[in-house]
Amino acid sequence: MKYCYTIALLIMSLFSSAQLPDTTFLKNLLESHPELFSHILNHPTHNEVQILYTQIDRDGNNIPHFKSYSYRLNARHYFYPASTVKLPTAIFALEKLNELNIPHLDKNTVMKTDSSFEGETRMEQDSSAYNLLPSIGNYIKKILLVSDNYAYNRLYEFVGRAEINAKLKKYGLNNTRIVGRLAIGDGGEAAKHTNAIDFYKGESLIYHQPAQYDENDYPMYLDNMLQGKGYINNNHQLIMEPFDFSGKNVYTIADQQMVLKRLLFPEAFPKDQQFNLKQADYKFLYHYMSMFPNESHYPSYSADFYPAYCKFLFYGSDSLAVINPNIRIFNKVGDSYGYDIDNAYIVDFKNKVEFILTAVVQSNDDGIYNDNKYEYTTVCLPFLKNLGQLIYQYELNRPKKYRPDLKKFKFDY
Repeated sequence: MKYCYTIALLIMSLFSSAQLPDTTFLKNLLESHPELFSHILNHPTHNEVQILYTQIDRDGNNIPHFKSYSYRLNARHYFYPASTVKLPTAIFALEKLNELNIPHLDKNTVMKTDSSFEGETRMEQDSSAYNLLPSIGNYIKKILLVSDNYAYNRLYEFVGRAEINAKLKKYGLNNTRIVGRLAIGDGGEAAKHTNAIDFYKGESLIYHQPAQYDENDYPMYLDNMLQGKGYINNNHQLIMEPFDFSGKNVYTIADQQMVLKRLLFPEAFPKDQQFNLKQADYKFLYHYMSMFPNESHYPSYSADFYPAYCKFLFYGSDSLAVINPNIRIFNKVGDSYGYDIDNAYIVDFKNKVEFILTAVVQSNDDGIYNDNKYEYTTVCLPFLKNLGQLIYQYELNRPKKYRPDLKKFKFDY
C-alpha cells in the first residue's frame, strides 16, 4: 500500500531534542481508512484528536534516530492529561532518592505519610505490598500496572509541587505543569500543601521530610480551557456553565513523548539532558511499564484488571483482547473527563519492530462534565486501538537499514 507524504522532514539526530514533525502523512493515512476513522474525521472538532508518531531507525551502533509525524498537534489547544502526569512524577521521585543520597534510603524503604493540612490523609500501611508497608517502589508499581491514583498522590507529596515543576523546566518541558493530586478534587491552597513524610529502616527513622508549601501558581493561558455547556458540582448539582480546566494539570502530547523518549533512550541525549537515574532505576521502570497486571504478584490484582487494562493503543483496553506474545507496550495512559490518552513505545521482538505513538481523543456528546457519561468504549478506545494497529501494520513493512537490538527491553515477567 502506498501512502502520500511530504519528503521535507527534519531528522532528530543523536544529539537533537527538537524537531518539526511532518503534518500530512498521518492525515493521509487516516483518510485512507474511512471504515476505521470516519467518525473522528467527520466530527466537527475531530474529537479533540492529537497524534504524534515517531519512527525509530538504528544506526550501525544501535543508536536510535527519530523521525516524527503529527496530526492536529497543538500545544496551545488544551486537553486534560489525566493519569499521564504520573510517569514524570514517578521519574522525579526516583531522581529525588538519588539526589538525597542518604544511606538505606531507596525505593524499597518504608515510607509513612502524615497529614499536615486540611483534607490530607495519612498512609502507614499498604495491603498490596509484600511486607504490608508503603514504599516508593510499590507506589510506582501500582501507577504503572493499573494507574493507581492514590499511589500517584503519595509521590506528588514526596517530590513536592515546586520541585516537580522545577524539574519540568529543567528538562525543557515548558508546555507542562503538574499542580495537583488526582481523584480527590484537589486544587487551590490544598494542592500547594504537601504532607510530612518519614522513612524508616526497621524502627529507626532515617529521613524526615517536613510538610511543604509551594507559593507559586504556574499560570498558563491556553485555548479550550472552558469546555462544554454544564457540569455536576461537588454537591451533585447541575450547573449550566462551561467547565473550567484553567486550574488543572497541563501535559502536552509533545512533552509526553519527550519524557518517554528521554526515559527509554537516554543514549540519544547529551548527559546533562538525561534523567538522574541509575541503571537499576531504568530497568525497574521498563519492567513495570511493560508488565500486565495479571503478571504481578506484589501487588497482585483480580481479574477485573485484565492484561490490556492500561493498554489503549493497539489493544483498546479490551478485556477480551488476545495478547500477542511477541509484543510489549511500554506506556502510560490517562482517562478522565471524556479524554483517553496513551503515550506508548510499542515493540515486536519477533519482527524487530519498534515505534513511539502518543495520542489523545475525547468524546463528551452531551457536553456535561462530571456526569460519568462519556463515550470511552464506543468512540475513544476503538479509535486508539485502530490507530495503534494501523501504525504497527505500517511499521511491519517499513524497510530499515539496520535491525534493532532490543534486548534491553526484554524481561522475564
